[in-house]
Amino acid sequence: MFLAVTETEALSLTTILHGAGVLAWPLGACSIVMVFIICERAFALRRGAVMPQDLVEAVLAGKPVTGGNHTVLARIVDYAEQHKNDEDAVKAFARLEINRMERGVPYLDIIYAVAPLFGLSGTVWGLLKVFQNISSDTGLPDPVAFTKGVSLALSATLLGLSIAIPAMLGSGYLQRRIETYAAQLDVLLERILKRNQA
Repeated sequence: MFLAVTETEALSLTTILHGAGVLAWPLGACSIVMVFIICERAFALRRGAVMPQDLVEAVLAGKPVTGGNHTVLARIVDYAEQHKNDEDAVKAFARLEINRMERGVPYLDIIYAVAPLFGLSGTVWGLLKVFQNISSDTGLPDPVAFTKGVSLALSATLLGLSIAIPAMLGSGYLQRRIETYAAQLDVLLERILKRNQA
């Protein structure tokens, strides 16, 4: 069963974007960057691209490793083979590979910190416009226009939070995955270095 967007739902989305005002553009940019980073890192950090099971088993068994350097573990093994007498260089290279896995993830932290601030700024901007429309004769706002204006102003905060929450969840998930890989690579690196010393 397909979900169809009704005309009123489309109108309400347009209304929300209109309520965010100019700050809808940076919020939109944040959402595009967030989706790109989460999708790209989730693809790059799949198990087969970091440490395939057959390669892990070969390292643990002390067997020769073949198959190119298309994965993180393969690149570390290849570098260790070329620098057998330099344990510090191999450890530094492994840290560099872990650092490469983290590429882009810190930007998610920035997005989930900044997006609510953009939303809050949009809300304040909208409220300022609402209070500017108070009648100078009575000193009171039109109740209908005032309520609608406040509702539109709050939509900017809603947009900011709807971007910040997935960015925070994506960042936590990716960081946890990288930490797990880093711990596993540490164990495998010890095996690689012992094999080179033998």
